[in-house]
Amino acid sequence: MVNSDVMAALASRWPENKINPSLDRIKLLLDYLGNPQEGLKVIHIAGTNGKTSTSRMVERLLRSLDLRTGLYTSPHLIHPRERICIDGESVNENSFEELYKHVEPFLYLVDEKTPDSPITFFEALTAMAFVSFADTPVDAVSLEVGMGGRWDATNVLTPLVSVITPVDLDHQEFLGNTIEKIAFEKAGIIKSNVPVIVSQQVKDAAKVILATAIEHNAPIMREGIELDVLERSVGVGGQQLTIANPYGTHADLFLPLFGKHQASNAAVALTAVEAFVDRQLDNELVQESFSEFSSPGRLQVLKRNPTIVIDAAHNSAGIRATKQGIEESFKFDNLILILAFMADKDIEEILKELTGFAQVVVLTQTKSARAMSTAALEKQVINISGFAARIEVSDNSDEALTKSIQIANELGNSAGIIALGSVVLAGEIASILKVGKNK
Repeated sequence: MVNSDVMAALASRWPENKINPSLDRIKLLLDYLGNPQEGLKVIHIAGTNGKTSTSRMVERLLRSLDLRTGLYTSPHLIHPRERICIDGESVNENSFEELYKHVEPFLYLVDEKTPDSPITFFEALTAMAFVSFADTPVDAVSLEVGMGGRWDATNVLTPLVSVITPVDLDHQEFLGNTIEKIAFEKAGIIKSNVPVIVSQQVKDAAKVILATAIEHNAPIMREGIELDVLERSVGVGGQQLTIANPYGTHADLFLPLFGKHQASNAAVALTAVEAFVDRQLDNELVQESFSEFSSPGRLQVLKRNPTIVIDAAHNSAGIRATKQGIEESFKFDNLILILAFMADKDIEEILKELTGFAQVVVLTQTKSARAMSTAALEKQVINISGFAARIEVSDNSDEALTKSIQIANELGNSAGIIALGSVVLAGEIASILKVGKNK
């Protein structure tokens, strides 16, 4: 484990859900560090849903071109080291600690200059990522926005390509309470004359993104117009795709991920990388990369007999995509849901989406300080008619998983367990199974 002092120091900083919208702190910090972000060749990815999966796909495609790659994603499932990857691997414990030691003195310098809003946890990690990518050095970076886009800490550079995945309602307290306002924040990553690749959007988001691209003279390629998934068939362990964009068509692509939304993410990622190199990639390289795609915490199968799946969906649009993927790819006669949420989410809308979806629901809470309590969640659920035939409660993720496995064993091999509602829940379930419990 990384030095506990480092983790304690990072954890003591403003958390990611405490925002003071400004690029001033991160710019000052990066100035002190010699602006390691300058000179990086970046594909910058914003959006409400799908941006982590898309970022990972972009990185894998870049790596297929024999480029040294950097990948920055958030949030993490188990440990912050996961957020900073070089050539597809998380930085090791020693590297993570050295990165922190490198930036630490400058964190305090910025804190002294901005005492009312010190450097945040996310800003510190972003600076560490930029230092890591510059020092390696890498040839290309897949860079995921943390929240929003316009004032996100990653928005301090000019990328070679921008990407905007589906926009929906989330983080309304910071980004605005309408699709148009949120799309405006996401579109803040669009830069003058820089191509922007856009996932299929609801109408209100599409209008804002297109207007921003026109304003910045940014060439735009939109899913459903300039690029698309022409064919998609579901098979064992994934799906077969044909993708077309202005650079050409790629057929016979096997994607070992579940759900139509992942096919869309793949189409956008492929187009972004082809825009990055300004040519069509060799089809065999694309086939090989697609076959190796993985997206931890996104309809990820952790165990069989019974089947246990985790998913990080935590807003109504994400839940809809997850439901479609489960119904399409998992043929459970009895579905057991483990549910836990952050208290600041639109729980009412999420629960509407999940009403009647599963036969058994196990309510729990994570260890996060932002977690909704089991008692509060139960109070909301029991007032929803027909939510599930059987509702259980557990005090924590470990107990919820144990109870769910017991219920699955009672129901037989046709039962499956899906844990969703929170990235933290997905990480806790993954961590429990990884250390050998509840097997």
